[in-house]
Amino acid sequence: MIALSNGRLRLQLVPEVGGGVARLDWWTDDGLVPLMRPRVEASGAPAHPGDPNHLACYPLVPWSNRIGGRGFTHAGCRVDLAPNRHDDPYPIHGTAWQRSWSVENHDAHMARMTLEDASPGGYAYHATLRYALSEDTLDVRLRVINTGSRALPFGIGLHPFFARRPGVRLRAPATGVWLNDGQSPIPTELASVPSCWDFGRSAPLPAGGVNHAFTGWTGDATIEWPTERLALHVAAEDHVYVLYVPEGEDFFCFEPVDHPIDAVHLPGGSVENGMTELARGTSMERRFLFRVDASGR
Repeated sequence: MIALSNGRLRLQLVPEVGGGVARLDWWTDDGLVPLMRPRVEASGAPAHPGDPNHLACYPLVPWSNRIGGRGFTHAGCRVDLAPNRHDDPYPIHGTAWQRSWSVENHDAHMARMTLEDASPGGYAYHATLRYALSEDTLDVRLRVINTGSRALPFGIGLHPFFARRPGVRLRAPATGVWLNDGQSPIPTELASVPSCWDFGRSAPLPAGGVNHAFTGWTGDATIEWPTERLALHVAAEDHVYVLYVPEGEDFFCFEPVDHPIDAVHLPGGSVENGMTELARGTSMERRFLFRVDASGR
């Protein structure tokens, strides 16, 4: 595990588990306050150390969320994608989150990791992941280069798990939301955002059961924890986020991404829905900022 700290923020990284974050904490006069759900169980014991879904955050490359049909066709060529979780029939979240990343360099405030990955019939790429602490901000930069032989649509995102403490509120303006038929997580309809999910202004999280991609996002969001008088401002070079609020859990996921769920099969295709076509040797990068406001606003 790699630990970064600057006196205000503390970040713990687990390169061998998806290049992910074990925890992100804010120093207060009373001690550390977790901003993301820590990689621990209630008992304090380590939680399934090899499962990225028990981390605080992990990168999404070369796509986000689920893809239907076990793959897709792009420019006349078939891309095969096998399911990659035993409990999910869909390929999900790309491959980087399930790989061991190599640490290129790090110091007290910054860590840089790299990953080379290739799947038969699928994607081949080189990814770079940089975490840096600066005063009250965590700066994450994720870059991917297509090392395969053909041009393919790529997507980038992050999958943070945030602490769902009493009174937590979210502001994340969006204009649309992709809905599904209730039987499958694959979207079927783009609709206006209903009032119960309207986070154009700061609002409480819904009770649960939300797992949808919101479009037309401004790229700015704020998570507020009133009882701790803390807020976390999120800024991303994206126009989509996935909001996952599970029933009865102590976390929720606010995932800044550049494309909605199953973008490769949505009307208009992958690029029209936010993915980027990369020819061999070309690259793309996204930046994500998480800034703490100790005034709680």
